Amino acid sequence: MTISISIEPPRQADVEALLTAGTVFAHSLYPEESSFLLSTDQLERPGVAVYVARNEDGAACGMAALVPLGAELTAELKRLFVYDEVRGRGIAGRLLDRIEADAAGRGIRSLALETGPLQHAAMALYRGRGYEQIDLFGQYVGEEFSVCFAKSL
Repeated sequence: MTISISIEPPRQADVEALLTAGTVFAHSLYPEESSFLLSTDQLERPGVAVYVARNEDGAACGMAALVPLGAELTAELKRLFVYDEVRGRGIAGRLLDRIEADAAGRGIRSLALETGPLQHAAMALYRGRGYEQIDLFGQYVGEEFSVCFAKSL
């Protein structure tokens, strides 16, 4: 499967469909009040980069966002999601590779992220790519359904 990844605006029908599917998935696992999903409006804020993976037909099949944090030289990975039918084909890894390279090119020295304890495949992906589990940070402190990871770039 040929995949291209580019930075795109989030307010597109197929990207918003990915956001909706990711939200449905998250809410199937965790209480809505424990989901820290960014909205389309939040993804349009200055400094946020939305990465979209498209297949050879141009259809969006995965996405993630790079969000600057208040801490100097740190950013957060948000909204990483790949459709079920294309999971296991390396798309999430390709998104991570691109985001990490772009972040390092922007002078970002570390990436942090939050996922949930029931997302075993996601946690295995992050660990396999050098992310280490860290203490809960920011808005995730005290959240029973949050697990945080970070990686130095």
